[in-house]
Amino acid sequence: MKIGIIIHSHTNNTLSVGQRLADVMIAQGTSVIIERISSVNESPNTKESVQLITVPNLETYDYVILGAPVWGFNLSSIMTAYLLALPNLKGKHVACFVTEYFPKPWMGGNHAIKQMVQYISRLDGTVTQTAVINWTSKSREIQIENLISVFINSVKTNL
Repeated sequence: MKIGIIIHSHTNNTLSVGQRLADVMIAQGTSVIIERISSVNESPNTKESVQLITVPNLETYDYVILGAPVWGFNLSSIMTAYLLALPNLKGKHVACFVTEYFPKPWMGGNHAIKQMVQYISRLDGTVTQTAVINWTSKSREIQIENLISVFINSVKTNL
């Protein structure tokens, strides 16, 4: 079983969550690879169209976990461009998470997750779990621990 954790992270907050998840999965004997999505311009404030530098291929993974930040109450434009560049995901199980600065999921995180789910569904992928990590919330550590637990159980259930 090979798990791909595909991350877009501007400040490394999203990457740190993905790395913590990967560390636990690897300790449990699961094969995990983290790949980062990057673009020519990484600024959340850019008005330029996104030009991706890295576009990880999902075909080799049995299960995929996508992580991205929330920018301006939406999914990051770089993760959006990546999802638009993907081929069909038929038969692929996917879990998604976002990180956001604000302390409550309704402050952009829920909307960003809905966007991810819509893109994956259009590509015939199956979203098995979602999570929002609120970076300034007092319960951030609990949110991350819950994400790890739920995502690991989802991988076991769906493979």
